[in-house]
Amino acid sequence: MDNRTSTEQIIAAASNADTMNRRAAMGFLGKIGMGAAAMSLAATAGTAAAAPAKDIDGAVLNFALNLEYLEAAFYLAAVGRVDELRRIGGNAEIRLPAGLVQSRGMQFKDSNVEALARDIAEDELSHVKFLHGALGKAAAPRPVIDLNGAFRAAGKAASGGKIDGFNPYANDLFFLHGAFIFEDVGVTAYNGAATLITNPAYLQAAAGILAVEAYHGGAIRSMLFQQRQVSAAAGLYVGQVVQAISNLRGSVGGMKDQGLTDNAGNMVVAPADKNGVAYGRSTREVLNIVYLAPNASKGGFYPNGLNGSIK
Repeated sequence: MDNRTSTEQIIAAASNADTMNRRAAMGFLGKIGMGAAAMSLAATAGTAAAAPAKDIDGAVLNFALNLEYLEAAFYLAAVGRVDELRRIGGNAEIRLPAGLVQSRGMQFKDSNVEALARDIAEDELSHVKFLHGALGKAAAPRPVIDLNGAFRAAGKAASGGKIDGFNPYANDLFFLHGAFIFEDVGVTAYNGAATLITNPAYLQAAAGILAVEAYHGGAIRSMLFQQRQVSAAAGLYVGQVVQAISNLRGSVGGMKDQGLTDNAGNMVVAPADKNGVAYGRSTREVLNIVYLAPNASKGGFYPNGLNGSIK
């Protein structure tokens, strides 16, 4: 019997990537990276120098699974595939804006934005399937996810009350704004965990998924930057709305954020410190963002909180 952990087995299998096609290999890397990065995420809720606690793999993987449920719901709803997520993790409600045809998704006008949405949706669904399958009976059930009221609240808070009723599925531009909320948070979460990983194989896997998430975030930022002077809503330009989102995330998530441009008006494709190093966030800082309030135990995108011990 093979006594290695499931993650180690996956890493070993990944060494034979030459037998896979390019798409499968990329998906595999994303999966093992999510699991490897997740195993160190919980430790970031404590001091930066703390060593990862023993026997927390299941708890941390469930934390990652909760976050993947949310991201998958957001992207799958956009492309008319949210029912595929409803078959995984139980019967908890996924709240969507009124008027969104769930079997069809939103009506994209830009084929490039639609292609991006479909690609990321497939990745996020794969992450959910992988984590849920790896955890087996210990997998946390899917929590109640709110993609209606939470986005409305986030839009209103970020704009100082100027934007009321924000719906990320109303048009291509609003969808990119919604995606912007999630992708940068994922990158900072993975980077925050990197220094706590001691197994080189796990570190390499975490670096791989961090790179993929950064590619996603960079693509979204590039699309928004190109339209930064386009009118978005309530008399605000795209650049102003994105900056407002960044300010809101920063206020509850450790001031580790940037909008589309710096103070000189130059493009910011990769939020980073003065050394050009991507920001890192702890689990608490990540929770502050998804709950839309500091030190909350529920709310925002998770009305009843996450399921599992890290919540």
